[in-house]
Amino acid sequence: MIQVTFLTNNSKVAHAPPNSNLLRVSLREQGGIPFKCGGGLCGTCKCKIEQGLEHTDAIKTKERRHLTEEQFRAGYRMACQTFVNGDVSVSWVPLAERSAAAPRSQPDAAAVSPPPDTSAQ
Repeated sequence: MIQVTFLTNNSKVAHAPPNSNLLRVSLREQGGIPFKCGGGLCGTCKCKIEQGLEHTDAIKTKERRHLTEEQFRAGYRMACQTFVNGDVSVSWVPLAERSAAAPRSQPDAAAVSPPPDTSAQ
């Protein structure tokens, strides 16, 4: 069995067989990784492998739609697409903090105003 430590969830520890999907382990063991679609479409399950990145499988095409090469080098993965073959520790930004960190801005007037009509000149 491998050990998965969910750092953001008070360092909760779960055990799973090798080649386990990280999001499924989180769901089964109440690890707390946020998710919406579970299939690589939305990017909600973005997480950071803090320890044990070498125990994860190859990066998938669906992950490349949501994460940059720089993020992959820093240890970020999508839990729904990641399979683990050894002990890992994972963290993530809770959804409530994601919303607060990226407030919606009001568009400025120039962006909303239509261009001047120059056809009558």
